[in-house]
Amino acid sequence: MAGLKSLLGLSRDESIGPLDYGRRWWMRLIVGLTFLFLYAPIVVLIAYSFNDSRRNIVWLGFTTDWYVKAFNNDSLLTAFANSLTIALVNTVFSVILGTLTALLLWRFRFPGRPVYEGAVALPIVIPEICMGVAMMAFFAWIGWPNDLPWPISLTNIIIAHVAFSFPFVAVIVRARLAGFNRELEDAAKDLGATEWRTLIDIVVPYLRPGLIAGALIAFTLSLDDFVITFFTAGPDTITLPVKIFSMVRFSVTPEVNAASTVLIVITVITTVIAMRLQNINKPG
Repeated sequence: MAGLKSLLGLSRDESIGPLDYGRRWWMRLIVGLTFLFLYAPIVVLIAYSFNDSRRNIVWLGFTTDWYVKAFNNDSLLTAFANSLTIALVNTVFSVILGTLTALLLWRFRFPGRPVYEGAVALPIVIPEICMGVAMMAFFAWIGWPNDLPWPISLTNIIIAHVAFSFPFVAVIVRARLAGFNRELEDAAKDLGATEWRTLIDIVVPYLRPGLIAGALIAFTLSLDDFVITFFTAGPDTITLPVKIFSMVRFSVTPEVNAASTVLIVITVITTVIAMRLQNINKPG
């Protein structure tokens, strides 16, 4: 028994509690295999973006030529600019609408509130392809023009992305509001603060982690969305995921890997920035 404890890294007077999952070797093994299953394909994709061969299954050497080719691809750069523009605008509107929706559902009681709450959650639970087909039918029904100049030509995609993204922000912000102490709001009003000042000085600072998390999810959902964009984009408008899909249809070359790696790096950088913003002014 003592030898077994020594093998597991435990002292003689130290035992594993019922909730000490991180100290059980089989749990560590499961977590390690899970991370391997999730991230090994991403590592392979990034590695083969530096492959000196057009075939992804054969490694012939290290090169950065595929990144040079990708950055010299005008259509790829246009698609990237479209995706970034759509994601940024979508993030702003989704955070505003999602926050207002969360405040409405948290603060007020009104007739039809359960119906409204269910309608807000509908874009989250329905299949994304249904959302894409519905948005395509909607724009066709209202006669949305497809020959608009840039960036107005991105408006229909932005509308579809906001309709899909802001419910996620509303759920995150509302979960944050569940722990808000209403006495702080009452105290601010007792000291003479107006509703607006109370919202700006008390509620919004408390919501900052939820707002950042909501902005991050809205940005990433929009940046890598394919299905909804595929159904709502006009014939002359293309985004990075749609462009990568069109490239994959012909052959999976390291240029596709390079474009995908750039998209992954942008997502990771955005996540790191959001996490750092959430940790600002935290004690310790």
